[in-house]
Amino acid sequence: MSSNTMKYKGQLGSIEHDLEQGLLYGKLLFINDLVTYQADNLRDLQKEFKISVDEYLADCERLGIEPNRPFKGSFNIRIGRELHRRLAMKAADEGMGLNEAVQHAVERFVGADRS
Repeated sequence: MSSNTMKYKGQLGSIEHDLEQGLLYGKLLFINDLVTYQADNLRDLQKEFKISVDEYLADCERLGIEPNRPFKGSFNIRIGRELHRRLAMKAADEGMGLNEAVQHAVERFVGADRS
């Protein structure tokens, strides 16, 4: 299975490539800070990713600030009026609110994988 991301210590990093320069590079995803890394091959990119995460977390600790966490547990979605109406009606029929209905649908979509 192929993936365009790496995970380490609760952080998620991208895997990108520059074919002209023969480089792999990436950045930490879903945070407000800019943390990047690069390497010539995938094994070294993984090492550089972990080093970048460790340095980012150490810098945050040294500065006495909370590191950005990739996810805060809430997000906005746009689903169109008709689907919104149908969702609200179905949720009401099931005795739940919109948030609970969406959470239920997302849990079914991602399955048991909690990584």
